[in-house]
Amino acid sequence: MREIVLDTETTGIEPGEGHRIIEIAAIEIVNLMPTGKVFHTLIDPERDVPPEASRIHGFTRADLEGQPLFPHKAAEMLEFLGDSPIIAHNAPFDFMHLDAELVRAGMPKLDRSRMVDSLVLARTAFPGAQNSLDALCRRFMIDLSSRTTHNALLDVKLLAEVYLELRGGRQPGLVLGSAPVVQAILREESRPRTPRPILVSAEQLSRFDAFLAKIKDPLWSRL
Repeated sequence: MREIVLDTETTGIEPGEGHRIIEIAAIEIVNLMPTGKVFHTLIDPERDVPPEASRIHGFTRADLEGQPLFPHKAAEMLEFLGDSPIIAHNAPFDFMHLDAELVRAGMPKLDRSRMVDSLVLARTAFPGAQNSLDALCRRFMIDLSSRTTHNALLDVKLLAEVYLELRGGRQPGLVLGSAPVVQAILREESRPRTPRPILVSAEQLSRFDAFLAKIKDPLWSRL
């Protein structure tokens, strides 16, 4: 099963107010295991980046000038996404911005049936708890030391780890039928075994009988 974990960074909240995507990152997962395939690009939003947004993701207008425009990277992004489910944290936000950029580029919106919101999964698993990406990383003991800003490439890597934990924390090599550990156990079980009877000395038997004699009205004497 192929899935895509995705994150975006933007100049602000509402695309209807002119805010644009500035970064897209996505990781491929197959059968709940990252394959190592990554899509990542910065985007020139063709507008300023408000200081409050820069404080969150660390990008300024100067960082983005000369980067590709969204229409120049859209086809490559869509090819990477394929028709796989798309996992994002607060996914409606990412889909809203991607849809706005796709429409602006004259392309169809993403199919919302592909959307998997990891925030909803976390709220279901941990109702009433903090379920931000930072909080989930701390809950699952995922290293946050490099997360000084919320850039999409780092966030999507963290989100992939969080998503795998939310889906059960499956690890490499522990899948029945193909795991090296399981195969080693099966090989060990198939080897012939040498009988090793436990030998009891006459002295040990005598001491055991003496111990049993101290028990008052034992159950086995009633049989």
